[in-house]
Amino acid sequence: MASPSALDTLIDLAHKETDEAAKQLGLALRAGDEAVQKLDLLLQYRNDYAERCQSNLASGISTTHLNNFQVFMQKLDHAISGQQKIADDTQLRIAQARAAWQTCEQKKMSFVTLAERANKEQSRRELWRDQKQNDEHAARRSPHNPQHKRTPS
Repeated sequence: MASPSALDTLIDLAHKETDEAAKQLGLALRAGDEAVQKLDLLLQYRNDYAERCQSNLASGISTTHLNNFQVFMQKLDHAISGQQKIADDTQLRIAQARAAWQTCEQKKMSFVTLAERANKEQSRRELWRDQKQNDEHAARRSPHNPQHKRTPS
């Protein structure tokens, strides 16, 4: 088993690695939220624009306005499609960052478990050693100890 100081060093390094992975996960989550917000805004704008155009169609619009509407809707649909891809990509990055953080956390916890076991083993040995010393000390002081018997005069 590794020495306690080596395990402490490994735990410190794993802790730093876990913190960095957590920061990266946080950044990925923020990017994902922003991408979804932008997508939602584009979808809302598209719906509003479509409703406005429908009301204009009911009141009658020129073919030029209708063509402009269709061209603009295609551009909006293209923008929405691109933003959907960005949102999907951020979800993939979030999943990767979460997996990396979980791996770091598991590694750190493995080192912590090893350190706890080493500490328990060291405590057990110290307790055994103390008990052995106490037993030896008690045995030397005991009147039934053959080393302390008095010789008859």
